[in-house]
Amino acid sequence: MKRLRACLGAATGVMLTAAGTTALVAGHASGATTALDNRWYAAAPYLMPLDNDPPDPAAIMDATGLKAFQLAFVLAPNGGGCSPTWGGTAPVSSDTAVQSVIDTIRAKGGDVSISVGGYGGTKLGQTCSDAAATAAAYQQVITKYGLHAIDFDLEEPEYENTAAIRNEIGAAKILQQNNPGLYVSVTTAGTADGTGWFGKQMLLEAKSQGFTPNNFSIMPFDGGFNGAASQTSALTDFNAILQSTFGWDQATAYAHEGFSGMNGRSDSGEIFTQADFQTVLDYATAHNMDRFTFWSLNRDRQCSPVDNGGRTSGTCSSVAQNSWDFAKYSVKFAGATPPSTTPTPPPPPTGCKTAWSSSAVYTAGDEVSYNRHNWKAKWWTQNEVPTASDWGVWQDEGPC
Repeated sequence: MKRLRACLGAATGVMLTAAGTTALVAGHASGATTALDNRWYAAAPYLMPLDNDPPDPAAIMDATGLKAFQLAFVLAPNGGGCSPTWGGTAPVSSDTAVQSVIDTIRAKGGDVSISVGGYGGTKLGQTCSDAAATAAAYQQVITKYGLHAIDFDLEEPEYENTAAIRNEIGAAKILQQNNPGLYVSVTTAGTADGTGWFGKQMLLEAKSQGFTPNNFSIMPFDGGFNGAASQTSALTDFNAILQSTFGWDQATAYAHEGFSGMNGRSDSGEIFTQADFQTVLDYATAHNMDRFTFWSLNRDRQCSPVDNGGRTSGTCSSVAQNSWDFAKYSVKFAGATPPSTTPTPPPPPTGCKTAWSSSAVYTAGDEVSYNRHNWKAKWWTQNEVPTASDWGVWQDEGPC
């Protein structure tokens, strides 16, 4: 499931506790924060706070009534080791950038969950020696940010590593025990029949360890899906898998089931519109499912041109929309009523930057123009032609 995890590059994870808990969890230097109702953590859409042209969460809150955000992703250091980092490069221990985002959200009465894992990158379950060490690394994240919710995003390639999954599931169980009231969600790949072989093995690992999160969520996209009907069919089949694996009845399985979608155009070219989101939302609420989220808020705005030239973007949806249209479905799942109007998306840039040169050296943040679009460098580069690949060095800032 690429989920444009973007650059990481996303959608989903694990959370814990009984619904409605308002327990306190140790916070950072400024003190602990009061938890939201669990329904908000279950509805929190994914947001990359350091990559993919992060939107202003305060603006999203004002426009939609959204209160909770799923920040992504915490990984092992790119050079190896058992300490948490943002995206493999920015140590959590010395972070101030993400903390500032969290402070902004909490100052407006909201809160965050943090997602660990995701598609690509090295996971802590792969590099830490055992479940206890993995849990200790994640506990640093919980303690620093005063978290009430955490999401374990277990998918390719990590979930093909049985030792890594054993560490991740074991760590989730330890965190659940050591942080009363912590909301834990586990997110994994979706297939037409619910989830694939590795997803089923992950569920069996959880059963063997006696671990039950608030929900197991699947991502029904990038697997030959075609609109909402195929997604709700997969959710029905996944419910049957949960029943057979854990011995639950249908209602109990739905109460531990979640959906993590992708808004607009997926990595494989599937299209999921606002109407598709409404259909899945209706299904989720009708079956009393525990979670409804999507990848991502970075993409919850219109491209220019609207279809982005038939490409998938990490910074816009590739479908016609107002900014934050998809976030409003999360607000509805949480039980709130979003505003009826949405601010008009900002116009594309009108002036072209200095033309790209094959001989010039560019560093992170440098801007150029190429083929009547402006582009921003994500890291050091030379002689790399600007393209719209979300895994490449150049980020498309739109026509000029």
